[in-house]
Amino acid sequence: MRDLLSELHGRLATMNDGSVATYIPELAKMDADLFAITIVGIDGRVLEVGDAAQLFSLQSMSKPFVFGQALEDHGREHVLGKVNVEPTGEAFNSILLDEQTNRPFNPLVNAGAIATADLIDGRDFPERLTRLLKIFERYTGRTVHFDNSMFYSERATGHRNRAIAHLMRNFGMISDRIDETLDLYFQQCSIQVNCRDLAVMGATLANAGVNPITGEQAIRAEYVKDVLSIMFTCGMYDSAGSWAYGIGLPAKSGVSGGIIAVVPGQFGIGVFSPRIDARGNSARGVAVCRELSQRYGLHVFEAGFRGKTLKEDFEN
Repeated sequence: MRDLLSELHGRLATMNDGSVATYIPELAKMDADLFAITIVGIDGRVLEVGDAAQLFSLQSMSKPFVFGQALEDHGREHVLGKVNVEPTGEAFNSILLDEQTNRPFNPLVNAGAIATADLIDGRDFPERLTRLLKIFERYTGRTVHFDNSMFYSERATGHRNRAIAHLMRNFGMISDRIDETLDLYFQQCSIQVNCRDLAVMGATLANAGVNPITGEQAIRAEYVKDVLSIMFTCGMYDSAGSWAYGIGLPAKSGVSGGIIAVVPGQFGIGVFSPRIDARGNSARGVAVCRELSQRYGLHVFEAGFRGKTLKEDFEN
């Protein structure tokens, strides 16, 4: 398996499709040639190649995990009263709500992510911010920090997100603490992780919410299916349908170049490469996940029906 990952990494490292995101100035500074692949099993074993220790910001990969915390804090009925779970073919930052209910379409577009950030409990902003960090520390199994340069870059250019927030406030989808909630949202996007962290986060969801490295319950098992379902249907921006059809794994991407993919009951997969395609997904990351899915039959509607499994190669 290590040989396969090394071969895959070496071959796809010559792939130069896509470009580094520039709409957030701090993202434009990233080295386009960075590339890492990590797989973490639910038994805690780790395989990684490339720049696996390189730090980068979570960006939209933070969204499903904040959605999960909102569910724990408030329950399904309340959360689904504020945000829907329908895929949308619109861009992730569209200023658009469901015309029938005035809710954001799902928690993984910016509108829905701002709505779920608003649901993070706390007596004041510092407590909410501390709780936000603790969410990701449970998933990664280590202390994580905000990238303040990224946060200020996000905040300085976040006018579209402000428009989205004010629209949702108009319809009662978020509270009147708009600036505080937007800062919380910008902070969650600026949390620093590496490729191993992505795979551990994925493996935690694969393991019914238990971090396989620390043994800590990061999210109650009853809500894991909610998070995985929304990742499967909405996790890859407006190419979510083609991803579900061709690769078939719950996943979430971010414009920093990361992808978290989950093989339920088996593994978490993390890929990092800052060159993103026109839909905002890591070009190399998509290629890695497609090859692993096809080689091992990982598609959720194919898994277990054919060929050697990824688990067999991993264990050997």
